Amino acid sequence: MHAPLQISRRRLFTRSGMALGGMALGSLLQESSAADPNGADLPHFRPTAKRVISLFMSGGPSHIDLLDYKPHLRRSHGQELPASVRGDQRLTGMTAGQKAFPVCGPIVDFRRYGHSGQWISDLLPHLGQVADELTIVKSMHTEAINHDPGITWMNTGSQIPGNPSMGAWLSYGLGSLNRNMPAYVVLISQGNGKNPGQPIFSRLWGSGFLPSSHQGVQLRSSDDPVLYLGNPPGISRTTRRSQLDALAALNQERLKQTGDPEISARIDQYEMAYRMQMAAPEIADLSQEPQSTFDLYGENARQPGTFAWNCVLARRMAERDVRFIQLFHRGWDQHNGLQTHLRAQCNDVDQPSAALLQDLKQRGLLHDTLVMWGGEFGRTAYSQGAIGSGRDHHGRCFSIWLAGGGIQEGQSYGETDDYSWNVAQNPVHVRDLHATALHCLGIDHRRFQFRFQGLDQRLTGVEESHVLHEILRNGADGLHVG
Repeated sequence: MHAPLQISRRRLFTRSGMALGGMALGSLLQESSAADPNGADLPHFRPTAKRVISLFMSGGPSHIDLLDYKPHLRRSHGQELPASVRGDQRLTGMTAGQKAFPVCGPIVDFRRYGHSGQWISDLLPHLGQVADELTIVKSMHTEAINHDPGITWMNTGSQIPGNPSMGAWLSYGLGSLNRNMPAYVVLISQGNGKNPGQPIFSRLWGSGFLPSSHQGVQLRSSDDPVLYLGNPPGISRTTRRSQLDALAALNQERLKQTGDPEISARIDQYEMAYRMQMAAPEIADLSQEPQSTFDLYGENARQPGTFAWNCVLARRMAERDVRFIQLFHRGWDQHNGLQTHLRAQCNDVDQPSAALLQDLKQRGLLHDTLVMWGGEFGRTAYSQGAIGSGRDHHGRCFSIWLAGGGIQEGQSYGETDDYSWNVAQNPVHVRDLHATALHCLGIDHRRFQFRFQGLDQRLTGVEESHVLHEILRNGADGLHVG
């Protein structure tokens, strides 16, 4: 009876505050519902996309050789890149000491595709066949010059590790459309270019300061799609259900005592894992896919772990309304071996990427699925080492493409100079890309916040960001619902 009297004043206030925090968190974690910290129910306006498929080309694909056609580069091949063009651009330590910076033109030809006449490299002929579905953004730019800060920025909105990934933000804000699968799923493949490619760290799909239940879940290509998901021998599904019920009761008691929000997240994750025991293996089983699927995506789609296989899984998850599906493909860092390695990477992704768009469209899913393709930065117009052997990192301009989910079809946006070195028209920062993606999902990036360490944190940060209304379909600018 003396135990309550032994609680210190500091302990009393701490426990009281945490209990209130736990109550607030409980309302935030309710499935299929979300509200931003300002009390406005999400989405803020009518979305044009329900889900996102991010095709992330880790390592920095060469925009010069793939998507940004510059005839002047071929005419200037072998000449010194003018100092007036290069300006004060910061170079990496890999080429800063070069005595010369010879221009390296594109390694293959470009040609026009579709009614839109999009210029696309001969390295991507299948993508050319779906050119009329694409918006190619040629004026992307970033301050990052090295891989880790560049990849971190593109995935979390900050160069500094520790922030929530875009998928985690969407899980937190919009919830899950499929209670049997996580809102955010990650797939990784190693390309046939640079091997091994740049490392992919799990923090890139982490939840940062958001509740941990919103972090991405990686699906593997080996025996178990998700580690530690299956029951061990001798444990039936009924037994597992009884164990989880008992564990949940204990966790609920502990939650009442401490108010620790991570206990709520842990309960949610146990329940999700139980439901995934049935759903995840079914998604990863392609045995029932018809021959037409492999004709479309290529025979590599039969091999677990390839980019093509992951693209088929991405379509299967889109069918099942997974909110954010992210495919990382490693091997795009062509400092050398440009001729062979870049061709190999494009051979990995060209047919499956185009097939994914065609497949989504024929199933009626492309109109409300935003597909994003690109890396963390581009490559230099000058050659690294001997002429034509490689290209260094370049963040001043690079290219990505978008499709579906409210994006205008068959257009290019933004321009670079004749050397594809500087943005000449309509610059697009990483923050602008994130603001536009959130807009397609019905979210005003300025109102989508999470209070952490005394600040209202946002995916787009505190600096000014712009929605690219020019690349949205007519009527896709959103209708306010509140």
